Amino acid sequence: MNQDISNILLRLRDVIKMTSLSRTTIYDYMAEGKFPKNVHLGPKISLWIEREIQARINSQILLNRQ
Repeated sequence: MNQDISNILLRLRDVIKMTSLSRTTIYDYMAEGKFPKNVHLGPKISLWIEREIQARINSQILLNRQ
């Protein structure tokens, strides 16, 4: 298994700032498979991998520019 130790993890507030999406929209999109899943590090700690969020932003930009 290839593990990348350089992953940057983001809190929900950071994901909201990066995407301009609301908390509800992020969780709705996750449930629909339209947004990267979060990583649970504890019962109350959910984080997202920055490169996955950035990849989603980039794909949305490309879709909107076609």
